Amino acid sequence: MKNNFSLLLLIGLLFTACSSEPSLQEYFVTNQEDPNFIVVDIPASILKMDEVDLTPTQKEAVSSLRKFNLLAFKVNEDNIEEFSQEQAQVSRILDNDDFTELMKINTQYGKGVVKYLGDENAIDEVIVFGHSKDKGFALVRVLGDNMNPAHLIQLIQAIQKSDYKGNELGEIGKFLKG
Repeated sequence: MKNNFSLLLLIGLLFTACSSEPSLQEYFVTNQEDPNFIVVDIPASILKMDEVDLTPTQKEAVSSLRKFNLLAFKVNEDNIEEFSQEQAQVSRILDNDDFTELMKINTQYGKGVVKYLGDENAIDEVIVFGHSKDKGFALVRVLGDNMNPAHLIQLIQAIQKSDYKGNELGEIGKFLKG
């Protein structure tokens, strides 16, 4: 009887594990070959921040960056249903309790959310998810080491100082510009 219970418990755990949502990283990997998606991995060095005059706080914020992962789904009349399904799946992944919400975004271009993974004093990943019914969605993972949430504004200001145009992003840069 005890062996039957153990077997049932093991089967139940396997079913639970198999039916759970993938991690954000798994979602990126799964969709990188899908023609509806544009995927780009970008090293933080592409921003060329060493050429910019930064404050000490901005330097600290920039030094905590490692890379950016961008994934975008461009919606068209042939993939509207898939767009809705993919957007819902990303939303379910981001609804996981592991993600802490920093802010919601609601602009004329679409809606979005900024969340993070890690401790509130040492963020390891910032996620920006923006979507629009007529454009599609973009999902950006900003990966770093012990990023400080208070330095996020400093990081944005440093990127603005760099006058980075995004030309190196190719197709995804065009998508993000509209």
